[in-house]
Amino acid sequence: MANEETRTVQTRKALSSAERGTADESTPETAADAGRTRAWTVRLMVVGIVLAALNLRPAITSLGALLEEVRDGLGMSGSLAGLLTSVPPLCFAVFGITAPRLARRFGPAAVVCAGMAAITAGLLIRPYVGSTAGFLAASALALMGIAVSNVLMPVIVKRWFPDRVGSMTGLYSMALALGTSLAAAVTVPLTDAMGGSWQSGLAVWAVIAAVAVLPWVPLARERGTAAAPQREPERGTAQQHAPLRITRSRTAWALAVFFGLQATAAYITMGWMPQIFRDAGVPAGTAGVLLAVTMVMGVPLAFVIPRVATRLPHQGPIVLVLGACGLAGYAGLYLAPAGGAWAWALLLGVSNCAFPLALTMVGMRARSGAGVAQLSAFAQSTGYLISIPGPLLVGVLYQQSGGWGLPIALMAGLMVPQMAVGFLAGRARTVEDEAAR
Repeated sequence: MANEETRTVQTRKALSSAERGTADESTPETAADAGRTRAWTVRLMVVGIVLAALNLRPAITSLGALLEEVRDGLGMSGSLAGLLTSVPPLCFAVFGITAPRLARRFGPAAVVCAGMAAITAGLLIRPYVGSTAGFLAASALALMGIAVSNVLMPVIVKRWFPDRVGSMTGLYSMALALGTSLAAAVTVPLTDAMGGSWQSGLAVWAVIAAVAVLPWVPLARERGTAAAPQREPERGTAQQHAPLRITRSRTAWALAVFFGLQATAAYITMGWMPQIFRDAGVPAGTAGVLLAVTMVMGVPLAFVIPRVATRLPHQGPIVLVLGACGLAGYAGLYLAPAGGAWAWALLLGVSNCAFPLALTMVGMRARSGAGVAQLSAFAQSTGYLISIPGPLLVGVLYQQSGGWGLPIALMAGLMVPQMAVGFLAGRARTVEDEAAR
């Protein structure tokens, strides 16, 4: 009996050793599979970020290119068309503030996926509804998708690429600038190629938006956290469970005002710069090309500036350089709008790159993903609210004064506080520390 028991024990040990050996042999293979899955997911995330960024502005700039045709087709009044130009920042402010709550419930990737689907549906529906109210409602649907994606892009970059915030922010800022300028430049030629129908010229941008949905479908299942290649710092964990009192942070307020003032300058540039050149005697076609040049400047610089910003302890000097370019551009528009038109367009294009810098600082001024989500929502929603009156005020001043002297003076005047608050927002501080105090 003793011998049998001894043999039984030895057999069990042997089986246990064999099982452990099998497990040990399978561990490298399992780890390799996990590594391959993670690498595939990261590559898919990069593709998703780029495609999403490409679709964050064509809904706006494609409409601007065909606004006159849309007005005639829908019988839209001039005042209502003017209101239409203020709808994007209003929607960004109203819907953007909901993004952190939605991200906590469904995951950032799932919300961006839904945002891309909303953009697709809005762009596809709005040209064919046949009424002004329906057109505005469908536009609002697309802008809602843009708003939540605007807010969550810095969050996703911070969570998935914590050691490459600058380069990834630059990548999607570059894609965003490319989508902006591409829609402005090719919407009219595409419309002409498709028989001159403004409905087709607007609806075609829904195709690119639909493509952008595809990579986010598998990413949405991860809920934004399970496959994240790098974990967030442990010290940021506590803040993920208790929302920050973001309004206690001076840096958050400085960044919000900086975001709002740079958005004001960008919307004024997109809405009124061609008219400034045309009133100075520049042909309409050339004025459109000058605007495209201003927008295209954001493509290379949107990639370079965030990378430089993340290497500096203080981003204030970059803010000052961009602001100085803006002041020089406005001075040129005032003194010799036609004579140096190309130089002024280039300078204002450099100045408009305050946008990718602001997005980079959002990722740098918070430690945790939850902090970035709150800061991004607060800065963008507050900032877009600040930006709403700017383009309208420029139009009023232009109409009342009959010239561009006062509007250009307003633009230059707004650049000074933009430089001041941007310098404050560039200090190496985090909103978590300031809110805790």
